[in-house]
Amino acid sequence: MRFTDRVAVVTGGAQGIGAATAALLAAGGASVAVVDLTADRSASIVERITSDGGRSLAVGCDVTDGAAVTAMVERVVGEWGRVDILVNNAGITRDNLLFRMPEQEWTAVLTTNLTSMFLCCQAVQKHMVDQRYGKIVNLSSRSALGNRGQVNYAAAKAGVQGLTATLAIELGQFNITVNAVAPGYIATAMTAATAERVGATPEDHQKHAAAATPLRRVGQPEEVASVIAFLASDEASYVSGQTLYVNGGAR
Repeated sequence: MRFTDRVAVVTGGAQGIGAATAALLAAGGASVAVVDLTADRSASIVERITSDGGRSLAVGCDVTDGAAVTAMVERVVGEWGRVDILVNNAGITRDNLLFRMPEQEWTAVLTTNLTSMFLCCQAVQKHMVDQRYGKIVNLSSRSALGNRGQVNYAAAKAGVQGLTATLAIELGQFNITVNAVAPGYIATAMTAATAERVGATPEDHQKHAAAATPLRRVGQPEEVASVIAFLASDEASYVSGQTLYVNGGAR
C-alpha cells in the first residue's frame, strides 16, 4: 500500500490511461479524485474503485477553465484535507495536415493538452508547497518527437516536456517532483478514434502500429499506469524533471 494516506487527482480519468491510473493509485491506498468533463463520465471508474474497497470521488471539471480548476482542487482539499499527487492526463486530438488545419483545431489541442496542465499545476502547487511534499506526473507522447498530421498535438506534447523540466527546477526546493510520461501507441478510445478518422478499423490500425514497434505489439493503458504510479511514489523520490518514454522500444 505505497499510497496509504495520499490524495491523488487524475484528470481525464474516465477512461483509458486515466482510468487505469486512478484504479492503480486507489489499489495502492490513495484517495483518488477522478476528474473529467462531467462527474457522470467518471462514475463507472469511481464505482469500480469503491466496490473494491477504495476511496474515490467523481469530479466534473473543464480543465481549460482556470476558475473551474481552482474550484476542483479546493473541493478535493475540502474533502480530504490535502493533495499529494497530480496526474495531468486530460487530452484530445484533432488530427490534420498543416495546410488543412483550422486555427480552432490548433487552439483546442494546445489549450486542452498544455494550458490545462499549467492551470492544474498552478492550482495544486500552493498546497504541495505548504505540505513540503508533492508528486506531479504529466502525460506527454511519443508524438512530441514529430508525427505527420499532428502538428498541434506534437507541439502541445513537446510543450509538456518543457513545462515539466521547468516546474521540476522551480518546485524541487519544496520536495515536489515533476516528471512526464510519453506513451507510444496505446490501445485506447483515442487511438480507436484516430483509426476511424483515417478509414481503418482499430484492429488494423493496431496491427500496423505493432509491426513498427520492436516489441511487435501495442501498449495497454495499465502498462502506462504502472509507470505513472512509480513516478508518483516515494520509490521515485530522487527522479524529477524527466520524460520517460513508454513505447515498446520504438525510435
